[in-house]
Amino acid sequence: MTGLSVRNLTRRKTPVFPFTRAAKAMLPDWEISLAFVTDDEALRLNKTLRRKSYIPNVLSYETGKRSGEIVICLAEAVRQAPEYEMTYPVFCGFLFIHAVLHLEGYRHGPTMDTKERERLARFVPHYFDETPNRNGNRHRNLTGEDSRRRSRLH
Repeated sequence: MTGLSVRNLTRRKTPVFPFTRAAKAMLPDWEISLAFVTDDEALRLNKTLRRKSYIPNVLSYETGKRSGEIVICLAEAVRQAPEYEMTYPVFCGFLFIHAVLHLEGYRHGPTMDTKERERLARFVPHYFDETPNRNGNRHRNLTGEDSRRRSRLH
């Protein structure tokens, strides 16, 4: 069986984004588990998996040859969405796309940034029709001008 299973382990409402359609389009032969977790669980996983002591917005890791786990911390997504000039649901979708790209083998850098923009435009087509920010780029976080925030995407 291939596809996406989604679990919301928080009290927050699951963000509206075409997660299943995106997963099937990006990793069609994969089995992906998407979990929305609390701050405490995200911190615990980050300490266990990466030996990092902060709350990540997203984590992704392979669980088999064609299977993976994506974990999104919804509270952290709510906090960070304004920093990235995105709505909460769009930012959650962006985090999902970011995580899938890691499962595909991409590392942070210009190629990954381009893929993120292309895929966000594919699954949220109206998003790039909105007014750009003061720098003329809708995604200040994707230009590399704020590497501190950019490096927090895992």
